[in-house]
Amino acid sequence: MSLLDTPLWEVVKGSFAAEVWDKIAPAVFETLYMTAIASLITLVFGLALGILLTVTNPDGLLPLKMFYNLSGWLINILRSLPQMVMIILMIPVARVLFGKSYGTNPCMVAIAACCIPMYARIVESSILEISKGKIEAAKSMGSTNTQIIVRVLLPETLPSLIRGFTVAIIAVLSMTALAGMFGAGGVGDIAVRFGYQRFQHDVLFAAVYVLIALVQIIQFCGNFASKRIIKKRNLI
Repeated sequence: MSLLDTPLWEVVKGSFAAEVWDKIAPAVFETLYMTAIASLITLVFGLALGILLTVTNPDGLLPLKMFYNLSGWLINILRSLPQMVMIILMIPVARVLFGKSYGTNPCMVAIAACCIPMYARIVESSILEISKGKIEAAKSMGSTNTQIIVRVLLPETLPSLIRGFTVAIIAVLSMTALAGMFGAGGVGDIAVRFGYQRFQHDVLFAAVYVLIALVQIIQFCGNFASKRIIKKRNLI
């Protein structure tokens, strides 16, 4: 039965039924697990790659024009790929790492691979906003490149990095929903198998509620942490 053939109020009412949430509840934990691990991977590799791009920039601390251009070219290629295409391309990699191409853990590889380039660009953009005067001042005091990165670049851009990471986590969350179509489990899998394929629209609506709530919580936490740091700095 089409969604248009069912009164909206009945669908909304049915989406709060206990049997609906019996299906949704276990999937929520799978989604949180995938989001947490994939976000951590994105943070580690995205931050490292973003710093590397900034440092090897022609105007960076250690200019390596060829490496910077090659890395930027590769990142742009990965960012241009649609999320579904990225999941398909990462299937062989997931099979090598986990021995299978479906399930929660294998799909996290594709999720992280899709979000790392995006966060790397966010990190690069954030760091490039730092005044060159602060970097020159650190150099004049005898700071090494590593010390400048750790004591100047990262602390100065921390609020911006947190806001960018918030965007990355939300992107990861949306990817987990899409990965449900490829056997990743989670809320996306429930929405597809029950809400779409079996026309259980109440389940579909319940899945949407969960995703909306998670996005709101993530965004609130990111904004709170960023504003808290800025407020502390203004008080110093």
